[in-house]
Amino acid sequence: MKPAPSAPPPAQYPPLQVALIGYGGAGRIFHAPLIAGVPGLQLACIVTRQTDAVQRDWPAVSCVASVSAALADPAIDLVVIATPNASHFELAQAALQAGKHVVMDKPCTVTLTETETLLDLACQQGRVLTVFQNRRFDSDFLALQQVIQSGQLGRVVQLDSHFDRYRPTVPTRWREQNLPGSGLWFDLGPHLVDQSLVLFGRPDALLLEQASVRDDALVNDWFHAVLRYDTRHGSLRVILHASTLVAEPGPRWVVHGTRGSLTKFGLDVQEDALKTGQRPQLDALDNWGQDPQPGQLLRMENIPGVTTPVSVRMAAPNPAGNYLAYYAQLRDHLWGLQPEPGVTPAQVHAVMQLLTLGEQSAASGRFVVVPPAKP
Repeated sequence: MKPAPSAPPPAQYPPLQVALIGYGGAGRIFHAPLIAGVPGLQLACIVTRQTDAVQRDWPAVSCVASVSAALADPAIDLVVIATPNASHFELAQAALQAGKHVVMDKPCTVTLTETETLLDLACQQGRVLTVFQNRRFDSDFLALQQVIQSGQLGRVVQLDSHFDRYRPTVPTRWREQNLPGSGLWFDLGPHLVDQSLVLFGRPDALLLEQASVRDDALVNDWFHAVLRYDTRHGSLRVILHASTLVAEPGPRWVVHGTRGSLTKFGLDVQEDALKTGQRPQLDALDNWGQDPQPGQLLRMENIPGVTTPVSVRMAAPNPAGNYLAYYAQLRDHLWGLQPEPGVTPAQVHAVMQLLTLGEQSAASGRFVVVPPAKP
C-alpha cells in the first residue's frame, strides 16, 4: 500500500468537515492529529466535556457538548466515533440517520447483528460506514505484505502474529471492566484479524482461547487464536496471540514458507510518536513511521554445484509506516476519486464475524467453521 497523494486543488475538491465524537485515548492520540494532518480534511468540532484539553490541544477547533448539536450541523460531512465500544451502535445509527458518513474506531460494534444493521442502514442512506484499521499501515505489516507478494518465502505455511506488552497493573478504564465489547480480544483482536484477512482472506475455521492472567483482571487480557486455511492456501495456519504479561517480547512476526522464513522484532513506532504529541503531516512526512529495526529474511537458495539449498540471510524491506494514509484513502473515496473506501463494508463485516465466531469458539473450546462471504 502506497501513501495517498496530497490533496487535489481545494477549489475543485472542498475540504470535508469532520466531527470527532470522544476525546479519550483514541480520539486524542490517534484520530484528532491524523485528521488534522491530511489535506482536504478539516477537523471542525470535537464532541467532549474535556473543553480545557481541546482548547489546549486544538485552539482553533470548536468544542461541542452534545452529539445532537454536531449531527444537526449541515456542514459536517464525516463523523468519527472514538467512544467506548458499547456506545458505537447508537451513535453510528444516529449519525447515519442524520446523513453523515461514519468512521468507527475498532471494533465496529459489540455484536455482529449490530454491525449488520448499521451496514444495511448505511447502504439505504447512501453513506459510508467504515472502521479505523490503522494497523494496515504499520511499517512491519507493509513490509510483510511486500515479502509475501514477492514470493521470496515460497508458499506460506505458517504465520505467527504476536502483539505482546507488559502491563501488570490493571488500569481503571472501561476496557478493563466486565462490559460488552471489553477485553483484549475486542481491543487488539480487530487489528490482528483484519491484517490476516488482508493477507489471506477468510479462513476455513477458527479456534480461540482466552484467559485473564493478571491479578484482579475482570476480562480477558490474553488470547491465542488459530486460523485454519485449507482450501485456498494449502495447509496454512495463522496464529494470532496477544498478552498483557510479557516482560521480554519475542518476535512481532514469524512467517515460514517453502523457501524461507521472515522474523521481525519490535512494534511499529507511530503509536509511541503520537503519544508524545507529534503531529504528522501527509505532505511533509520526513522520517515519520520509519522502523529502526527491520525484519530479517532467511532464504533457502539453490547454488550451482551445491547439492542442497544454502541459507542466505538478508534484511527485509523496510517501508515507512503511515497511519495518515487511512484517512487519505477515505478522503479520496468521498471525493469520488476512488471506488471504495480503504476498509470496505465487506471487510467491516468479515472482521466482526470472526470476532463473534472467536467468542463462540472460546465458549465451546472447539474450532468453529467460518461461513462463506455473503454474495
